[in-house]
Amino acid sequence: MMSKIAIVKYNAGNVRSVENTLHRLGVDPVITDDPEELKAADKVIFPGVGEASTAMNFLKEKGLDEVIKNLKQPVLGICLGLQLMCKHTEEGDADCLGIFDVLVKRFPPEDKVPHVGWNSLSKLKSPLFEGLVKPYVYFVHSYYAEANEWEIAEANYILPFATALHRDNFYAIQAHPEKSGEVGAKILENFLKL
Repeated sequence: MMSKIAIVKYNAGNVRSVENTLHRLGVDPVITDDPEELKAADKVIFPGVGEASTAMNFLKEKGLDEVIKNLKQPVLGICLGLQLMCKHTEEGDADCLGIFDVLVKRFPPEDKVPHVGWNSLSKLKSPLFEGLVKPYVYFVHSYYAEANEWEIAEANYILPFATALHRDNFYAIQAHPEKSGEVGAKILENFLKL
């Protein structure tokens, strides 16, 4: 029986590239903002590209903030998805979902922002990275999650930052697995196996 994968549809989701990567893995996801469909899925992917405070306002208007926080199945936040799963972000000075009690800060200094390109992950500790050693993944972001107790991978750009998080059924990664070739596909595949 094929598991049902839902991608959260909202105003900051980079859903098409995630959907295409899942298709290559033989999965046909549903892209939805329907709370019942999200709750019924076996796994939920919460992607994101865009501005945090605008995205949070949209999630609240749709009631998706409460839906996402209360999901019981494995959930994977990607890029802005990771940041929105934290407690607060400096981007637009926004309160976020608070799944991880972590602050999201802007990289210093201005001339080095955003962090764009390939970077390696270290301190891996999760089934999400099974079969990967010092993986290189693709990043595009100006804000980062501070080091914290839920950190399952670290990257270094100007300073070390938490690039993947895990708490209960919630997982999140700052990099874009859907743009990270075979390594990224392996991370998504590992998530689907959880």
